[in-house]
Amino acid sequence: MIESSGDVIAFPANETMTKEEASPFLVFGAPLIEQAEIDEVIDCLHSGWLGTGPKVAKFEQDFATYKGVDQAVALNSCTAALHLSLIAAGIGHGDEVITTPLTFCATINAIIHTGATPVLADVDPITMNIDPAQVEAKITPKTKAILPVHFAGRPCDMDGLMAIAQRYDLLIIEDCAHAIETQYKGRPAGTMGDFGCFSFYVTKNVATGEGGMVIARNEEQAARIKTLALHGLSRDAWKRFSDEGYKHYHVTEAGFKCNMMDLQAAIGLHQLARVEENWTKRESLWAFYQEALADLPITKPAQPDANTKHGLHLYTILIDERVAGISRDAFLDSMNRKRIGTGVHYLSIPEHPYYQDRFDWEPHEFPNANRIGSQTVSLPFSAKVTQAEATRVVDAVRQFVASPVQHKRAA
Repeated sequence: MIESSGDVIAFPANETMTKEEASPFLVFGAPLIEQAEIDEVIDCLHSGWLGTGPKVAKFEQDFATYKGVDQAVALNSCTAALHLSLIAAGIGHGDEVITTPLTFCATINAIIHTGATPVLADVDPITMNIDPAQVEAKITPKTKAILPVHFAGRPCDMDGLMAIAQRYDLLIIEDCAHAIETQYKGRPAGTMGDFGCFSFYVTKNVATGEGGMVIARNEEQAARIKTLALHGLSRDAWKRFSDEGYKHYHVTEAGFKCNMMDLQAAIGLHQLARVEENWTKRESLWAFYQEALADLPITKPAQPDANTKHGLHLYTILIDERVAGISRDAFLDSMNRKRIGTGVHYLSIPEHPYYQDRFDWEPHEFPNANRIGSQTVSLPFSAKVTQAEATRVVDAVRQFVASPVQHKRAA
C-alpha cells in the first residue's frame, strides 16, 4: 500500500517520489480518439478487409471533398507523398529542389531519394516559413521546383512563391504535413501548387497512426502516383480483391510499396469528420497559452496573418537563455521532470551530421533557421489537452522561465 504525506509519496521499498513525479505523463501531441474510430476499426477487422480497400477509397473521396478538389491519393506517409510527387513531376538526377532548412528530415530525404539535390533557402525569422527572397537568390539553371513547408500550420507566402515559380517556370510541391486546415487568402493549403502532400502521423491534426495523402493538380500525375504507390502495377491491381471480380494487372514501371490500409483509413474517416471541431478546440488552447504566457521573456508564435487560416498544428515558443534565465535544453529537461512532454521542431537541417558531410552545409549559413532550431520548444498542443492539463503546462513554464520581476530582483 502507498502512503502519502504532504508532497511526498512513500513506497514500500523505501523509495520516495513527489506527487508531481507520480502524476500521469502528459504525452506531447496525443491524438483525440473517440468511440467512432474504435467502432470503425472493429468493423474493418470483422470485414476481413484490412489492406487497401473500400475504406481507403472513402477516405480519399472525403479528403478530396474537404479540400475542394477532384481527386486525392491515400498513401502510407507524407514522406511517400513527397517522394512520389517529385517522381511524378519528373524530377531526378541533375535537378535541384529549393526547400527550407527548418523542417523534418523527410522533406530533404524525399528529394535525395529521387536523385535530385536539395538546396536550402533560409526562413523568415517571424513566420519561420521559407523566405521567397532567399528562394529567388538560390535559383540556378538546374532548379526545377520549390518545396515550401507550411511550418506549424502557418501558410507560407504563396503569392511570393507562386510569382517566382511562374517567373522561372518552376514546379511547386507543398509540404502540408502540418497544414490540413490551413488556408491562404481563401485557398486551401495543398491546392495552390502542383502537388500538395499531407501527413496523418499520430501527432497530426488528423491522425491515422501512419498515413499520408497527395493532391495533384494534374489527373495523369495523380494516376501515376497511385501506380507508383503499389509496385508500379496497373490501376486494375487496386481492384483485384474487390467484389467486382478478379482483375489482371501488369507491371508498368518499378514502383514502391506506399499504399494505405483500410485499418488506417478507418481511423482517418472520423478524424477528418471532426477536423474543424478539433481545430476550434486547439484555437481555444492557442489563445489560452498566448494570454497565460504573455508576460514571460520568451518569444511566442506570431498571430496569424489577415486573410489566412493557421492550421494550429504546433504551439512553439523560443527560449533565449540570455533573457529567459534558462537554456532551451535545460528547459526541456525540467519539463520532462515535471512529466510534461515537449517537442523540438526542429534542429535546423544543417545541424545534422549526415547533411553536413554530404552537402557541406553549415548552420551559420542559415542564421534564422539556426537560431530558431537552437531555441525552439513545442508545448503540448492537441484537441485532447484539457484545461487542467493546459494550466499544468503554463504553471511549469512559469516556474522555469524567469519573469521580468524575477530578473529585476536578481539584478
